[in-house]
Amino acid sequence: MMMRFTLILLSACISTSLLLEASSAQELLAPPAARVPPAAGRSYTAPPSIPSLAGETAAIDRLGGGEQPAAYDLAALLSLASNNNPTLRQARAHVSAELGKALQAGLYPNPVFSYEAEQVFLDVPGDKDSPGEFQGGVVQQKFVTAHKLQISRRKYLQRARVAEHLTMVQQFRVCNDVRIHFYRTLAASEILSIYDELLKTAEDAAVTAQELYNMGQARRPEVRQANVALQRARLERLRAENHFRDQFRELSALVGTPLSDGSVVGELTPECDLLTFQQALDRLLSESPELAAARAKLAVDATTVRREEVEWVPDVIVKAGPGYNFDARETTAMAGVSVEIPLFDRNQGTIRQARADYARQRQEIQRLEYELQQRLAATYERYATAVQHAIEFERVILPESKAAYAELLESYKSNRVDWSDVLLAQRDYFDARRMQVDNLLQAREHEILVYGYLLQNGLMAASGVTPPGHIDATPKPR
Repeated sequence: MMMRFTLILLSACISTSLLLEASSAQELLAPPAARVPPAAGRSYTAPPSIPSLAGETAAIDRLGGGEQPAAYDLAALLSLASNNNPTLRQARAHVSAELGKALQAGLYPNPVFSYEAEQVFLDVPGDKDSPGEFQGGVVQQKFVTAHKLQISRRKYLQRARVAEHLTMVQQFRVCNDVRIHFYRTLAASEILSIYDELLKTAEDAAVTAQELYNMGQARRPEVRQANVALQRARLERLRAENHFRDQFRELSALVGTPLSDGSVVGELTPECDLLTFQQALDRLLSESPELAAARAKLAVDATTVRREEVEWVPDVIVKAGPGYNFDARETTAMAGVSVEIPLFDRNQGTIRQARADYARQRQEIQRLEYELQQRLAATYERYATAVQHAIEFERVILPESKAAYAELLESYKSNRVDWSDVLLAQRDYFDARRMQVDNLLQAREHEILVYGYLLQNGLMAASGVTPPGHIDATPKPR
């Protein structure tokens, strides 16, 4: 009896000393991994590994090791987008098109040359089927009045300035979207790193559970639960990796050129000061390129009204040319002047339409101001909330979660708490870290929108100058 009690006591002492040795060798914020002799007479089957997706194995190998992946910073990506994003080329083409219209609208009408013959084959005494009374070349030229061409050219130069403002709008759309997707990719990379740590923890926990089971200090269901937790950690890590790859592909599409598999380098922490709503609104209403384009369009519509008001002023058509009078048998000349009499059509309808366009554009500016205010209100609420959450997580929640985890780990080393309590605290700490990454990402995204005039969607087609309903006379612009 005494011998049996001595063996049981000796076994318990050995187990306790092994656990204490494992705990003392463990880092503060990492799960303990017990060092025990191999299992004797026990069978253990590790959970199956997660297979890679078809066609993805080579890319995963490149990212995981072997070939050094490329690292992209924000400045390099913005430079690539500026040179390759197709919508920016569209916007620049709109400017070129308006300058072409300005050139065309101011060109003077071409002269018209004609050959004229009067009373051909007229029967006269002594000359049957005569060549006529007069034949000769005539040049006709239209003289444009009321400075119509100058006004038309000024109008389209103003439209070119509108196109330049819209190009700036598109530039902000592209750059803001590249910045947003850059930080989304960066956040996905940091989340992936967190899941790497969680996976290592789950692997250590599964090994620890098996070794405790081999020593008789854990039950078989606990080993199975550890295996399930490990497999879930593998799946979560795989999902995080897939999300990172998806964000990287979206970033590549926005840049407008294929990017080799790699990573992004930068900081998620917001850099700009938190503006008050009134400061953000004043800045938006005074500097928004969308409003600048709308105000420039109002100047275009004012010029359009002026152009249509002088359209009814008659142009003068003059024609002249030398010829030969076969009746008088001598060289003569002809000349003529014609003027359209604006008796019925004085361009009344088009003038009315142009004035309606001008009035509508004035309301469009006011509508856009209110729309920007509405969009800013929603964006600013999310921006302020994300910044507040990020600050409080950094100041209180993360330090407290880390301290709770550390204290429970120390208590476990002293055999005062169960390992499950340590795992729960560790899970809370990692959850807090994931939430902080999300807070920082939300703060970054909405900071970009607040400082970037609420413009995004970098692959949306570049806007043209003429909105639906406005007149656009062709083929001779006016």
